[in-house]
Amino acid sequence: MLPTLLIVDDERATREGLRSALEEDFDVYTASGVQEALAILKTEPVQLLLTDLRMGADSGMELLEASQALAEPPVAIMMTAYGSVDTAVEAMRRGAWHFVTKPLILDEVEMLLKRALRSRNLESENRQLTQQIQQSNKLDRLIGKSAAMTRVTDLIQQVAPTRATILIEGESGTGKEVVAHTIHHLSGRPASKLVIVNCAALSPQLLESELFGHEKGAFTGASQRRIGRFEQADGGTLFLDEIGEIDPATQVKLLRVLSERSLERVGSNTPIKVDVRVIAATNKNLRQRVDQGHFREDLFFRLNVVKIEMPPLRTRKEDIVLLANAFLQEFAKENDRPKKPLTDRALQLLLDYPWPGNVRELRTVIEHGVVMSNDSVIDTRHLPEFLGFSANSTAASPEIGKIALAGETEFNLHSLEITAIRGALATAAGNRTRAAELLGVSRRTLQRKLKELNL
Repeated sequence: MLPTLLIVDDERATREGLRSALEEDFDVYTASGVQEALAILKTEPVQLLLTDLRMGADSGMELLEASQALAEPPVAIMMTAYGSVDTAVEAMRRGAWHFVTKPLILDEVEMLLKRALRSRNLESENRQLTQQIQQSNKLDRLIGKSAAMTRVTDLIQQVAPTRATILIEGESGTGKEVVAHTIHHLSGRPASKLVIVNCAALSPQLLESELFGHEKGAFTGASQRRIGRFEQADGGTLFLDEIGEIDPATQVKLLRVLSERSLERVGSNTPIKVDVRVIAATNKNLRQRVDQGHFREDLFFRLNVVKIEMPPLRTRKEDIVLLANAFLQEFAKENDRPKKPLTDRALQLLLDYPWPGNVRELRTVIEHGVVMSNDSVIDTRHLPEFLGFSANSTAASPEIGKIALAGETEFNLHSLEITAIRGALATAAGNRTRAAELLGVSRRTLQRKLKELNL
């Protein structure tokens, strides 16, 4: 995959001349001013920025500062007229890698860009190596000593170093994304990118462009070439969350990428080779989706090379204490507070609750307790009321107690859904968008459930 370069200059002849000279070695984007350039920087993985210092009312210095504030800033080279060399030197103090004077010598520009790219790659490798050393045992993030979690961690250690495609199934909130991160960091490509796509959050048209990219003019509004997530993840890992939600047309294109390890951007018929390890996740039974005609069987077989099933929290209650202690420590540190223990009553309440929202819900509950407690301990009155205690009560609510004690195989799904939705809405103080996030569903799905359950 070619390195990405953004050229910013208000003179069209300069922009297009540079594009023509450099597009053989770089994937080139162009912009005529600061705002247009910022829009590209926010959506595309730009590695190199070549910008003019003065562009009418716009300032290359402003663009430089904005670009260096990004999570992954590009290496910036400033173009300037001879009379403003002092200003260009100032730009280097503010983060520019180098500057080049006009009129431009193309060979010099190309040489500088290639040197800048090597410098960026070295810095990136050093940073990733440091992260690897600091986070050497990623299995620490998968907390649990239950038999179910032991099976999961054993399987992860076995498959992570391979190139096999992984399918992770499990209810919302069970930790599927944590598993994807763990597999990536224990793989043979941890220094490369892990790129994440939530397939359920995008319309079919947007998802296709997001995954495979598009060419300039491919559709209305496609003013620039866009690099898709597969290309961004080249050499690394692509995590496709909620894979069961993708539409049939995108399923066909995804099957081809997995089969042939190449893709075509929207609006192009030129194949692009990619080396990507795919991890997919779903909170649905994908085999069942195939049987119902909602998911292609051939794609299912491609994804289901190795399946990891994440157990719901209600089936591994022996892990609740370990998870609660880890979250207590995390949120005490995050809120600059001393770590406080849970009382026996509070702990029993956590053990009795059925946890329809799984580990994600437990994490939210512990955060609530850490924030609400002004005592030396965290008691039942500091935890959300939907668990079954209120500030003035000492016993779990009959409804929740009945569900929790019914046994793992006797849960009433209708009651669990009502309990989970009420609990999420209570925690989110009635904010339906936040409640949907806690439940791991879209706001539209939550609205439909509220109507179905007459809540």
